[in-house]
Amino acid sequence: MDFNVKKFASGAGLFFTRAVQFTEEKLGQAEKTELDAHFENLLSRADCTKLWTEKIYRQTEALLQPNPSARIEEFLYEKLDRKAPSRVTNGELLGQYMTDAAKEFGPGTPYGGTLIEVGECERRLGAAEREFLQTSAISFLTPLRNFLEGDWRTISKERRLLENLRLDLDACKTRLKKAKVAEAKAACDGEMAPDFQETRPRNYVLSASASALWSEEVEKAEHELRVAQTEFDRQAEVTRLLLEGISSTHVNHLRCLHEFVEAQAAYYKQCHFHMQELQKELGRLPDAFALNSTNSAASACSASEGPVETDTLKIEEVQAPATGSRKAKVLYDYDAADSSELSLLADELITVYTVPGMDCDWLMGERGNQRGKVPVTYLELLS
Repeated sequence: MDFNVKKFASGAGLFFTRAVQFTEEKLGQAEKTELDAHFENLLSRADCTKLWTEKIYRQTEALLQPNPSARIEEFLYEKLDRKAPSRVTNGELLGQYMTDAAKEFGPGTPYGGTLIEVGECERRLGAAEREFLQTSAISFLTPLRNFLEGDWRTISKERRLLENLRLDLDACKTRLKKAKVAEAKAACDGEMAPDFQETRPRNYVLSASASALWSEEVEKAEHELRVAQTEFDRQAEVTRLLLEGISSTHVNHLRCLHEFVEAQAAYYKQCHFHMQELQKELGRLPDAFALNSTNSAASACSASEGPVETDTLKIEEVQAPATGSRKAKVLYDYDAADSSELSLLADELITVYTVPGMDCDWLMGERGNQRGKVPVTYLELLS
C-alpha cells in the first residue's frame, strides 16, 4: 500500500489546527465567523425536516409492519440487494385456518358453513391488506427513505465541509491578526535610533531583519486568508442551494402523503365492502344460537299429542292461549310463502306460542292484529 508520510502529516496538522480553533471558539478565546440569519433559518429548517421525516418514516414502518423481526428481515434483504420472499398476511392465514377447520367440522353444519364464509372474507381482507402495504411502501415509505439516505446525506456532507472551511477561515484570521501585532511590534522596535556607544549595532540589524520577516508573514497570511475566504464563500453558496431545495422536498412529500391517504381510504373501503357482504351472507344462513334457544319449543312440540298436517291448520281459527306465550326477537328478514305465514323484519319483537298439532320447526306468531306461522330458526326467544 502506498503510504504518503507528507500527506498524512499535513492532514494531521490540519486536523489539529481545526481542533484547536474549535476548542478556542467554545471557550470564547477565538472569534467565530457567523452565518447570516437567512442561512441559519435554512439550517434550522433542514434539521427540523430531517428529524420529523425520520420519526414519520419509523412510525409508518411500524404501522405497516408491526413485527420488528419481519422489519429486520426486510432490511437485510434490501441491503443484500435481494428480493424478500412473499409473506402471507395474518388475515390470509386466519382465513386458511377457518377453511381447514370447516372441512373437519363438516361444511354442511351451521358452524362449518359459517366458518367457510368468514374464512373467505378474511382471505379477501388479507389480500386487500397486502395490496395496501405494497402501495404504501412504494408511494410513501420509499420517497421518505430516499430523502434520508440520499438528499440528507449529501446536505450533511456539504455542511461538514462548510464547517471545516469556516474553521480554516477563522484560523487564517487569527494568524493574520497575530502576524500584524508582531509586525507592529517589530516596526516599533526598528524605529528607535541605535546608540552605538551603549548598544551593539548587531541588535539594530536584527530588529530590522525581524520587521522584514514579519512583513512577509503578514503578506503570506493575507494571501491564505483570501484563499480561505474564497473557498468558504463558494462552499456556502453550494450548501445554501442544497438547503433551499428542502422546499421542493416538502412539496414532494406532500404529494406522497396524499397518495398514502388515498391508498389507506381505498383499503378501508374494501374492508367495509367485504364485511357488509359477509353480513349479508351470514344473514342467509341458519343461526346456531337460534337453534339452541328454541330447543325448549321444539321439545314441547315433540311432546304434543302428535303432528297434524300444516295445511289442515286454519290460522283464523287459532286462539292465543291464556298462558305460555313468549316474546321473540326476529333475527333475519323473512317473506311469507303463503297466507298462513307471517312475514318478519329483522330486529322486531313479536309474540309467539305453540299450537297443538303444529310442526315443531314452526311457532305461531302475532304482531298487532296480524297472525301467522313463523320459522323457529329465524327467532331468538326472550325470557
